[in-house]
Amino acid sequence: MVRHGQTFLNKYNRLQGWADSPLTPKGIEDAHSAGRRLSHINFDYAMHSDTTRAMNTCRYILEENVASNNLNPTEIRNFREQSFGYFEGNDASQVWTILGAKHGFRSYNEILENFGLGATRDMMNEADPFNDAETDEQYWHRINVGFDYLRNHIEDGKNVLLVSHSITIRSIVDRFAPELGANVLGPRNGAVTKLIIDDDTVKVEYYNHHTDDVEY
Repeated sequence: MVRHGQTFLNKYNRLQGWADSPLTPKGIEDAHSAGRRLSHINFDYAMHSDTTRAMNTCRYILEENVASNNLNPTEIRNFREQSFGYFEGNDASQVWTILGAKHGFRSYNEILENFGLGATRDMMNEADPFNDAETDEQYWHRINVGFDYLRNHIEDGKNVLLVSHSITIRSIVDRFAPELGANVLGPRNGAVTKLIIDDDTVKVEYYNHHTDDVEY
């Protein structure tokens, strides 16, 4: 799994879940950098969420790959970012202050440290006047359907490139490898996380690798 490159909403510190925005010049380079680090891996499949930021990141990664045959990336909606509902596109610092102030917290990381990713999703849903922000139950239902799709459609031993999103990647890592601290440290734009999926569970091989001196 690779987090998409930086977007303009990332740059402006605005919430970006189901909303979308283009990659910045840095974001394009984030994608190419990830591609160079993964250039030696023979991918059998390439997938991305249904956002343009993930689709374009996937395309730039594959442009750098010298080990794979010509791949036609496919869309897998299940691994899109969580929905922030009414709060989509709003200033992130302001939103987390609104949600956390009554508990004595002013930042997303403070809220996560005290409530965790799941409870924070439910907290946002309750604060959403339209209740469109995903609950933790809704969120994990679609993620689990996505994992079932991979199990049922990808042969054993195949390598899959999957371009996804910050909270989606960190939520998966937090669930299956909480010792890695993904609940308090999100992946950087273009960072790589390796999962091994079998019939029963998900194993996290590594998380948030984004430098040249680590394993890929």
